[in-house]
Amino acid sequence: MTGLLADRLCAAGYRLTAARSATIRVLESGDPHLSPAEVLERGRAFHPALSRATVYRTLELLTSLGLLRPLYGGEDGVRFACVADGHHHLICLKCGAAIHFDRCGLDDGMEHDLEQQFGFEVKSHMLELYGLCADCRRALPEEK
Repeated sequence: MTGLLADRLCAAGYRLTAARSATIRVLESGDPHLSPAEVLERGRAFHPALSRATVYRTLELLTSLGLLRPLYGGEDGVRFACVADGHHHLICLKCGAAIHFDRCGLDDGMEHDLEQQFGFEVKSHMLELYGLCADCRRALPEEK
């Protein structure tokens, strides 16, 4: 059984090699924000010969197809989020934390409404809301 990323990769005319399949299995494992090093380490459980170059090339290919999005910020360097079926974040403006959440208004028919209004076929989406996380809010001095 293949997942959404594999199906879309093949639909775009690319082969699903064992190395790409291992990379995709990791990306679809449920962890919403993975670094290339984490993808490589976890991917070797599925394909021990998986190379760093293949992971980076696969991440780049999936990003160019609009299925992944790089997330920059924080001290961990770049991380990748799967946006093939929608992805949502709360982003802290102070510390850069990205908190993943599942529910958004686009799931309630907004994509269909946008298609009807603009003739635009939505393939995926990413919703980001910016503000202050609970830890940073607690660290603010109290107003008098």
